[in-house]
Amino acid sequence: MLVPPWLEPLLRTSFFSVCRIHGDAARSECNMFCLDCDDGDSFCFYCRSSRHKDHQVIQIRRSSYHDVVRVAEIEKVLDISGVQTYVINSARVLFLNVRPQPKSGKGGVPHICEMCGRTLLDPFRFCSLGCKLERIKKNGDASFALDGNNEASIMANRSELREGSTQDMYPATPPPPPSNARRRKGIPHRAPFAS
Repeated sequence: MLVPPWLEPLLRTSFFSVCRIHGDAARSECNMFCLDCDDGDSFCFYCRSSRHKDHQVIQIRRSSYHDVVRVAEIEKVLDISGVQTYVINSARVLFLNVRPQPKSGKGGVPHICEMCGRTLLDPFRFCSLGCKLERIKKNGDASFALDGNNEASIMANRSELREGSTQDMYPATPPPPPSNARRRKGIPHRAPFAS
């Protein structure tokens, strides 16, 4: 099995709506997904406690209006090798689906997603789980299946992550201008009023 049965429903699911059942509660945002149920729907913290208590559940988070999942959660159930990861709020995450941004030109860009052409920070093959899924469906030259030794696969993923960038996905603030930048001379004066 190259692709687990819950992955495509996960990538199609809408998250972050208000729960229809627990809408008045403080944590009623639907940002959870059950890997054991076949309904393929998102649910809130309270639904998890009542209907998915003993199930395998992952939490979806948001970064710049796009859905992400923490590497620490998803790598337990999925081989995420080849997918670009980012550090957001001190946690390593990856994007669920391709983000609608302009594709890069191939000139001068060292790393691009094999499926959508998006510029990548590090030498990974895909920008998201969705792009890796498309590649598997098209060519079958990648897999989401963890091998028999789950720990060995997770350690291999962590090794690949260490080789990648530790920089945040947000660019650093630009450096201050050089000290020899041209400055104004003196205090500016207004022209006198015309009479």
